[in-house]
Amino acid sequence: MTALAVRRLLIDLETPVPRHWCNGDPFLTAFFNALSMSFPVGEQFFIDSVRKGMADLPSWEQDKFKAEVQGFIGQEATHRRIHALFNAQIEKHGLVNDWEPRARERLKVMEDMDPRHGLGITAANEHFTAIFAEWILRNHDLLKDTEPRLAKLWLWHSAEEAEHKSTAFDLYQALGGSHEWRITWFKRITLIFLGDTLRQTLNNLRRDGSLWQWRTWRSAMHFLFGQRGLIRQTYRPWREYLRRDFHPRQQNSDLSQRWLQENATAYSVLGSPAETSAATASPMHQARSPLAAS
Repeated sequence: MTALAVRRLLIDLETPVPRHWCNGDPFLTAFFNALSMSFPVGEQFFIDSVRKGMADLPSWEQDKFKAEVQGFIGQEATHRRIHALFNAQIEKHGLVNDWEPRARERLKVMEDMDPRHGLGITAANEHFTAIFAEWILRNHDLLKDTEPRLAKLWLWHSAEEAEHKSTAFDLYQALGGSHEWRITWFKRITLIFLGDTLRQTLNNLRRDGSLWQWRTWRSAMHFLFGQRGLIRQTYRPWREYLRRDFHPRQQNSDLSQRWLQENATAYSVLGSPAETSAATASPMHQARSPLAAS
């Protein structure tokens, strides 16, 4: 199994975030803000699903997954905390997170279901984040005019998402999850995730007052459908999930490891599980970290 390091990103999120922090572009800012608004509740669900799945494994298989699951939980807990801090900053601009309460209501029905369903949902979402992570790491120059600490936040998060992309998938397989249910949840999550992303992005633009500006729609078309557009470059890896013999590790993650190696000064690595637990115990633990050098 994969050994997953838990890292503390060394950036300052007490300093206010500019209104159009992503390249000065209202659409890009609204889109990334929308994604961030989904992370705290989503990543808590992923953590809970992996924990429940792990508990259902026989003891000898738990030993096989233990280190990777601990790393997965540590990474996702750190992402959840730092995006909660980021979300608190962007909400000062008058934005309202409509995505999170909707997601909480949907997830209530999962509480008493077979843990394989939670893992199927988590694996589907992790595939989305993994292909988005690969895309943003490949096209990182698109963030070249973004404030350095915030560009670093998104690239660090992307690198770790690519790193732990197979944990929930492997647990689902180990528990005997079927191909049919894996694909059913993937198709459902595709519709839900895309719909929620669009809805929150439009809400952000409306509250920002930039929804009906020509440059907003021009940026959206270029970002989604341009030569290096998100949809254009991620459709094929998205579709590969439908194959019966698919595994997340079939999709390259070299850019993730390269970014982590080349930006080792941007984070500190947490050591023991006890240290990881203490570091993620408070939602303010990241805000007291100094801003890393660009």
